[in-house]
Amino acid sequence: MQEPQIIRTEYSDVMKKSYIDYAMSVIIARALPDVRDGLKPVQRRTLYDMHQLGIRYDKPYRKCARIVGDTMGKYHPHGDSSIYEALVVMAQEFKKGMTLVDGHGNFGSIEGDGAAAMRYTEARLAKVTQEAYLADLDKDVIDFVPNFDETEKEPAILPVRIPNLLVNGAEGIAVGMATSIPTHNLGEVIDAVKAYMKNSEITTKQLMKYIKGPDFPTGGIVVNKDDLLAIYESGSGKIKVRGKVDVEEVKGGKKRLVISEIPYTMIGSGIGKFLNDVANLIETKKTNDIVDISNQSSKEGIRIVLELKKDADIENLKNMLYKKTKLEDTFGVNMLAVAKGRPETLGLKKIIEHHVDFQFELATRKYKNLLAKELDKKEIQEGLIKACDVIDLIIEILRGSKSIKEAKACLTDGITEGIKFKTKISQKMASMLRFTERQATAILEMRLYKLIGLEIEALQKEYETTLSNIAKYEDILNNYDSMAGVIIAELDGYKKEYARKRRTVIENAEEAVYEEKKIEEQQVVFLMDRFGYAKTVDTVVYERNKEAADKESKYIISCLNTGKICIFTKDGKMHRMKVLDLPYGKFREKGQPIDNVSNYDSSTEEVVYMCDEEQLKVDKFIFATKFGMIKKVDGSEFLAAKRTIVSTKLQEDDAIISVLPIHERHQVVLQTMGGYFLRFPAEEVPEKKKGAVGVRGMKLQKQDELEHIYLFEEGTETKVTYKEKEVSLNRLKQARRDGTGTKTRG
Repeated sequence: MQEPQIIRTEYSDVMKKSYIDYAMSVIIARALPDVRDGLKPVQRRTLYDMHQLGIRYDKPYRKCARIVGDTMGKYHPHGDSSIYEALVVMAQEFKKGMTLVDGHGNFGSIEGDGAAAMRYTEARLAKVTQEAYLADLDKDVIDFVPNFDETEKEPAILPVRIPNLLVNGAEGIAVGMATSIPTHNLGEVIDAVKAYMKNSEITTKQLMKYIKGPDFPTGGIVVNKDDLLAIYESGSGKIKVRGKVDVEEVKGGKKRLVISEIPYTMIGSGIGKFLNDVANLIETKKTNDIVDISNQSSKEGIRIVLELKKDADIENLKNMLYKKTKLEDTFGVNMLAVAKGRPETLGLKKIIEHHVDFQFELATRKYKNLLAKELDKKEIQEGLIKACDVIDLIIEILRGSKSIKEAKACLTDGITEGIKFKTKISQKMASMLRFTERQATAILEMRLYKLIGLEIEALQKEYETTLSNIAKYEDILNNYDSMAGVIIAELDGYKKEYARKRRTVIENAEEAVYEEKKIEEQQVVFLMDRFGYAKTVDTVVYERNKEAADKESKYIISCLNTGKICIFTKDGKMHRMKVLDLPYGKFREKGQPIDNVSNYDSSTEEVVYMCDEEQLKVDKFIFATKFGMIKKVDGSEFLAAKRTIVSTKLQEDDAIISVLPIHERHQVVLQTMGGYFLRFPAEEVPEKKKGAVGVRGMKLQKQDELEHIYLFEEGTETKVTYKEKEVSLNRLKQARRDGTGTKTRG
């Protein structure tokens, strides 16, 4: 036995080659469709398997689990979920321009509901799939290749007769590339193909007289018509799609907006998100025109209803929906497909060109095959007709022969040796016979009833039909116009039976301009109770209820309704929330949890300080932690666009105990849990950046930690309570920062 060889190579080279092999496998064999039949391998294999299982459009439905299992076992060993997902999509009317599978059962909905499990659903081929995608598989029109384990043969491509890549579009993510092709109208695409076949020099602009633009199954309105030519020439670009919005009159002079068509990109969870976005616009008071929103969609189609106030500005509201929600969205076009074994971004004309070349290739192979069969038939028919004229001689040969071999030799080469003839004339005539091998076999297998007069007449007619077919097939194979005529006639048949009206409107629409109503700026009072429920009230309302408000509220901040409230937390974060996001008005209203309008999470975080964002522009703030670290930070450090930022750097297991605005005239008093008090002037607190830990404010005893920080001005009487004992801060001995402080016994 030969010793195994160790091949030494660069690791980077092995990785590079392996990655390229993997990438090409994903690109060619998984993610991208072939330009000829417009199908990805998983779709092609599933349709072929259904054809092989005999699940035709005129046969009963079969369980999807059977189809998926058979496809996976024979052709696509990449898991059942990918096969079932492909099968489901091919049956969904809202995703495909033309469904290829007729599904029975729950195949999901346009609102994003998934299909039922494959053990519950059933399917069969659609009629168009049987007729235009899988016909002529027995006529040697395409090549078959071995499957993954070389136990079966599968088609390298399906003999699809319509431009499926354009009609059904495609989407897929490969390695380093992705495809996104919109769906188109079958009738328009067929007209464009016919126009190209009549004039191969036709331009993309001329083709667009037939193909106006995409035709999405969800309808909608394409609003950038002028951009389509560049998109179809290059094969990439952005299509702007809007939903269809109608205005309906309601009793009492009110109106409602009804959305009956949505952008193709809104399919699935996009509808739920749209409803949430509209609800959010109402809650945040971006619009007061919408009274109610309801989704009345059903199997009949989309119907989303927005009930409006009596004097609502409808045009402005429409524009707001286009601007602020996905009612206007962008469909990114990237017409990438596998052409001649490699991925290529193709323009409209190039796709049609590839399709037409493929149709001519299919037709050539089909009619060559049919011609060969007719020529075989002609040869046999000529032999039988000739045999009928000398049938008596043939019977004499058969009766005088000792074996079939002798008889056959006589019929093909005129060899009469060993055969008994009645007369010399018969022998001489037999020696002149020159039937072909096939003709001789057919004569020997011929039954006696074929000698009836009517049968001979029928044979003669069949022979004439065969000659006619041969002439027809030779004309098709030798004449471009004849072959083109056959292909066009087929396309016309498909158009007549399967084409339907365009659903997507193509136009140039003006950019949606939404004038946001300016909110009247006013001074309000922010109130938050100890449970985290917050609201804002008018200053007059606050003054009227001041005693109750002061008693019930943990935080009271005077601010502008257009401003923001900043929340400093124990774990060193600062959250920002808009005042407008909070409920405004009645004093007795409970309010809303600040968790709902900011990133603050009351289950894991604790508020240590709150202030109006305007305060950050003028004040400096002292930070104190339980480990005794302190620092002073300029408020402008916290002015950022983000909703949440880090307010300070903390040591492990440390936490902020207090954040307060500080001035140079302040005296600082630090108090520990153990009852140590340390007083020093504010000027001893160094100013740091928000990302700094700070400096030690006080030397802590073992097991002790900082509990409070107090600020007061010199000359003012300030008292605090420690363990039920009153402590006068202004009477504490002034010391320096980083001391141990004075012990106070409670």
